[in-house]
Amino acid sequence: MSKPTEHSGSVLQHVSHNIRHLRCAAGLSQSALAERSAVSRRMLVAIEAGEKNVSLATLDRIAGALEVPFSQLIQAADQRDRSRIDELAWAGQKGSKAVLLGTSPASREVELWEWRLEPGEQYVSEADAEGWSEQIYVAQGCLTLVIEGVERTLRAGEFFVFASNCLYGYRNDTSAEVRFVRNVVI
Repeated sequence: MSKPTEHSGSVLQHVSHNIRHLRCAAGLSQSALAERSAVSRRMLVAIEAGEKNVSLATLDRIAGALEVPFSQLIQAADQRDRSRIDELAWAGQKGSKAVLLGTSPASREVELWEWRLEPGEQYVSEADAEGWSEQIYVAQGCLTLVIEGVERTLRAGEFFVFASNCLYGYRNDTSAEVRFVRNVVI
């Protein structure tokens, strides 16, 4: 969140609200959180007031001090699906950006997969173990994701996070190649 943009205003509001709420819930003063996180009290006051852009490293330190995941600091408080973040976390000077799309709890590891499905091809999976999940991001084309018989269409730029302890599969119903990234969260 290095440079203000129209989207970062809402993220700054989320960050300020979430840090204040989590700090109070933990029974910490701003001074105590500043000491725990190695972030100056002055900086924390500005962040909680929504007046200060903050680096990802600073947010990591604050999240660590509050003992919460980084994603919990930037997510909208009213977000019903806790796995879906979809918030701008960093903006460069020339249009570069980093958007945190989603999160899943992990107990052991995360596998990162690059997939390509040609027209008419499909992959069908058996159910994974309880507690496993998948994060799918479509980079090119249109992917049909089937979970327990329910179809969901994901187009380029869209993503979906789901518990994979059920029958699921991927299908390319189009005449063009589909490319997507798959994270398996174990």
